[in-house]
Amino acid sequence: MFTETDKKYYTPEEYLALEEQADYKSEYRDGEIVPMTGGTTNHNELALTLAALLKLKLRKQNYRVYMGDVRLWIPRYRQYTYPDVMVIGGDPIYTDMGTTTVTNPLLIAEVLSKSTQNYDQGDKFMYYRSIPEMREYLLIDQTRCYVMQYYKIEEHNWMLTEWEGEAAGLRLKSVDFEMSLGELYEGVEFKG
Repeated sequence: MFTETDKKYYTPEEYLALEEQADYKSEYRDGEIVPMTGGTTNHNELALTLAALLKLKLRKQNYRVYMGDVRLWIPRYRQYTYPDVMVIGGDPIYTDMGTTTVTNPLLIAEVLSKSTQNYDQGDKFMYYRSIPEMREYLLIDQTRCYVMQYYKIEEHNWMLTEWEGEAAGLRLKSVDFEMSLGELYEGVEFKG
């Protein structure tokens, strides 16, 4: 029988060493290593479409757009995670001499899944808000045409806007970018 005392805790250095050798990605949550769940085709379509549209619109500007393979370190909460999409203004700030882990996104987007949606909307959003550069957070539903957009108005004050339906026009606040939800959800098939 597995009990709470059987849990193994890791240092950030141990996690990074294990992650280098791993066949799959895991998040680090203040000492615990949590394997990431596999994605769906809808999840992949939505993350890829958003990243591609952002990359095209922001080209030749001083922004970097990254997808799920770039790791994010959140020092205040001792978290390593892999956001679905990140936008960084200017140059990325890395945690070390490598180029695998950044610390300074101004926008993060997560595609929601049944197993992670409560975490993404709760604790994970709290962790993300501790990043000084962070200005905007998108939560994209993969089961219907719906996006929650959080934007930082001032310190400790975030505004929520909800967008629903293909005709809705999503305008980002942290970068000059807008699109319809129809564009974002192109190729996504809702089942059931």
